[in-house]
Amino acid sequence: MGAEEHRKQAAGQGSVPIAIVTVSDTRTPETDVSGQLIRELAESAGHTIVAYRIVKDEPDQVMQTLEELATNSARLIVFNGGTGISQRDRTYDVISGALEKTLTGFGELFRMLSYQEIGAAAMLSRATAGVYRGKVVFSTPGSPNAVRLAMEKLILPEIRHLAWELVR
Repeated sequence: MGAEEHRKQAAGQGSVPIAIVTVSDTRTPETDVSGQLIRELAESAGHTIVAYRIVKDEPDQVMQTLEELATNSARLIVFNGGTGISQRDRTYDVISGALEKTLTGFGELFRMLSYQEIGAAAMLSRATAGVYRGKVVFSTPGSPNAVRLAMEKLILPEIRHLAWELVR
């Protein structure tokens, strides 16, 4: 069975429950443009937000949040922020170290598409994705443009297929 057949079977699942995590030392619910954008795009596509968190870019807080959300009803967890190379950017290190299976294509495709928009600076992104305790986990850069690209071009077009693959 090919990807198109998988998508057809997955389409009958309906709404996919999603958790959103913004990793930032400065964002609040009122200033979290990227977290709000993930919510808007997901809900517009017919999906349900079951959890929303803002955590500092501290490895223990990121891991604790991942652990907590791995036990709730979300089937997909989207982290945004902390994927760059500055000293404070540690989300990638936590998430990539925890993943049980990686979806290397997500980071590769994200950087390829990002390159088309921002040029060589795309190489600074450490966007990643994979599976952790039966959940699909994405980690994207925190800028609104990066979030929009990840959601519209990669995550939402395959969201039901991703969620279905975990339970088939």
